[in-house]
Amino acid sequence: MAWPRVQDNRILAALLAMLAALAWYALWLGEKTPFGHAFLHSGHHMHVASSGWMLALAFVAGWTVMTIAMMLPTSSPMVLMFHRMVNDRPQGNWLVALLIAGYLSVWIFFGAVVYLFIRILHLATAQLPWWTTHAWIGSGVLLLGAGAFQFSSLKYACLDKCRSPMTFLVERWRGARPAREALRLGMDHGIYCVGCCWSLMLVMFAVGAGSLAWMLALAVVMAAEKNLPWGRRLSAPVGVLLIAGAVAVFVLQR
Repeated sequence: MAWPRVQDNRILAALLAMLAALAWYALWLGEKTPFGHAFLHSGHHMHVASSGWMLALAFVAGWTVMTIAMMLPTSSPMVLMFHRMVNDRPQGNWLVALLIAGYLSVWIFFGAVVYLFIRILHLATAQLPWWTTHAWIGSGVLLLGAGAFQFSSLKYACLDKCRSPMTFLVERWRGARPAREALRLGMDHGIYCVGCCWSLMLVMFAVGAGSLAWMLALAVVMAAEKNLPWGRRLSAPVGVLLIAGAVAVFVLQR
């Protein structure tokens, strides 16, 4: 029996909102799990000695849920526009699902890379006793790097792609091989999304990713940058705030 088709964009928008809400709820529940420090990517995770596969799975699972909660809503306009484009096709729902899967796969891959980097960093600093009392340096560097990236040409180039979903779709969608193109569209959009938002996602490791309030604040900033008419002008002030935060960390902690 075929699944019922979702033909109304309002229904799809409601489903996306429900998915994001469930992801936020899962993050809240994740605080109570034995691997909650990894699931929520709290700063404590940077110093965890365990390197078991369960910890890696918890990290990637948490990153995936965070992507659904924080990033998928920012790309909802593109998903809804694509749904309008393929709504008249019998496999329209499947194509939308492939688009979302491609988008999430890029963020999941990036999360795996982040985890690998964290493990390498931990192994490199495990034999440095002074790092335990100077771990704040990592937070300061993250804030400084994220702030500087807010002014980079790469940030604005990727952000412009994210802020023009209709142009993005029209330039890439041909419909000759719909399933393959839908998956590729999602992956391409995910690459640009990572390109403009990766530094803000990593800010969570500096401000304490275990705080859902910080996650929500960063999600609001990224959504505003990508979707509000004046969102592009928000990048520079956010960059100034991040750099100021880095300066405060270095001055107050030294």
